Amino acid sequence: MYYDFFGFREPPFSIAPDPRYLYLSERHKEALAHLMYGVQGQGGFIVITGEVGTGKTTISRCFIENVPEHVDIALILNPRLSARELLASVCDELGIAYPDDATIKQLIDRINRHLLEAHARGRHQVLIIDEAQNLSAEVLEQLRLLTNLETAEKKLLQIVLLGQPELKEILGRPELRQLDQRVTARYHLDALEKDELPAYVHYRLGVAGVKVELFTPAAIRLLYSKSQGVPRLINLISDRALLGAYSEGVQQIESRHIRAASKEVGGRSRSQRHSDASRVLRLATAIAVLVAVTVVGWAYLDSRREPSRLVGVPAAETATDPTAEADAVEEGTSAGQATAAVDHEGTGDDGDAALTGTVERSDEPGASRADSQSLVPFDFKAHGLTTAQAYDSLFRLWGYDWDRSDYPLACDYADATGLRCLHRQGSRRSMEDINRPAVLTLKGPQGERAHVTLSRLEGDVATLRTAEGTLEVSFSDLEDYWYGDFSVLWQVPPYMAWNGDPSELPRQNREGVWLSSRMMQLVGLHADDSDEIERVSRLIRDEQIRWYQKVKGLEQDGVVGAMTLIQMSNDLDAGVPRLVPGRTTIIAPAGPGQMVQPRSG
Repeated sequence: MYYDFFGFREPPFSIAPDPRYLYLSERHKEALAHLMYGVQGQGGFIVITGEVGTGKTTISRCFIENVPEHVDIALILNPRLSARELLASVCDELGIAYPDDATIKQLIDRINRHLLEAHARGRHQVLIIDEAQNLSAEVLEQLRLLTNLETAEKKLLQIVLLGQPELKEILGRPELRQLDQRVTARYHLDALEKDELPAYVHYRLGVAGVKVELFTPAAIRLLYSKSQGVPRLINLISDRALLGAYSEGVQQIESRHIRAASKEVGGRSRSQRHSDASRVLRLATAIAVLVAVTVVGWAYLDSRREPSRLVGVPAAETATDPTAEADAVEEGTSAGQATAAVDHEGTGDDGDAALTGTVERSDEPGASRADSQSLVPFDFKAHGLTTAQAYDSLFRLWGYDWDRSDYPLACDYADATGLRCLHRQGSRRSMEDINRPAVLTLKGPQGERAHVTLSRLEGDVATLRTAEGTLEVSFSDLEDYWYGDFSVLWQVPPYMAWNGDPSELPRQNREGVWLSSRMMQLVGLHADDSDEIERVSRLIRDEQIRWYQKVKGLEQDGVVGAMTLIQMSNDLDAGVPRLVPGRTTIIAPAGPGQMVQPRSG
């Protein structure tokens, strides 16, 4: 149509998920990095969410085209399947033969056999499911069970879920908390920012073969207003605007073309959609109030006509206490303020703030599960802490007194003292593998957040540092509120904390001397016999590090990162605080796919 007129080789604003047209904004780069990093892990789930049209599918296509050579991809585009249909689709994608009448067990057995054979050949299997918000709870549970397929070293299947924001809500359901805790990396993809739109349009025009600016600045500004940065809406409006300009015989896209195009494609701004939603909400509220008044009125008339229906009901259960209602409202307000204090990363004003709270429930989950008489039922409202309070307790376990006047952010203070923050998401096992006291992020019954400082974990007994002092609770009680987010402190090696004259000993030399000394100790500790000690001692340092990482069940990349340094410290440093008493070595990997999150105080 208009392609020759403007000089395009192909349509620049097609909504097809062509990876060549993927403009990598900072958010798209981050989402793609989560996929590329996570696929190198050892199984579990990666979850990428985003609003409709933000580019999730395009990112997945770009990811598929750029995966490492040893990765095999199974892609499922229609997730509205039963558990058996899903397993059959996985078999189809991976080329696994199965009889037409195969049961779920038979399908799982064949998938398991295929995964083991692929692992033996050095292949890594990845299952990608688009539109994952349409998966039923039954199918999600079957997916979780698929990730149980593993060797002693690693899980055999990596699952990537792409979906709309509802997917986060679905995974947050109590019945799916086991799956949610297996998510090793997650990212929410937002729309483009206003200042990114010119580069986005220019990039797509360039891929299509035109390097000149066809859109006026005013047209770009209006395009953002109409699309709110959603790539799919940008493409639809731009495509229709180009068609409109072509019909007029002009080669410059102006505001009037964008305005007309947005009306044709139904593009509305976010504020307009919000206004519509507000009107619907007000109407629904009015209807609800009218229904409630009607019901109450009829109930009152019924009670006047038939007083016997209320006989035997205590007055306290039928009357509304205005004072109690006011207290509940006030308590809810305080809870909201306290939750906001949790999100504020430890300024000097909130360190001694009231404990994070919410309206207390009468059915506190798990409160009666503690078998030992010495354990206290965990109370989210009474025992939850702000971020600052939790980190303050964590620093005290390491022997430091956090001065927030100089270092408002906890992790900045950690850097100044020779420590580092490590933020992860995982299970109890991965937290025990790291074996450091931890700050756990908890989620209350209404979605509010709080934190606790976990100083010791032994069996089901979790020792917490609270505002009242040390407290022992059942870890099972705690798990009702914990969805896998935790943070620890770890000690950096001397070469990273060097404060002397830089000219005295170059950093690489300091690092080499320190690592060589440590590796001599670690080889003596973990080698099976003298022959292995001699063999490993002759290896170059990177190979020695890989040998140690293999012993510890870590990713064997030869890089001395946080997890490798933590395990070295677990083996050789007796004085560091431990989460699990008496435990000094890792038995199995925590999973490199459990990504280190961006640092925050």
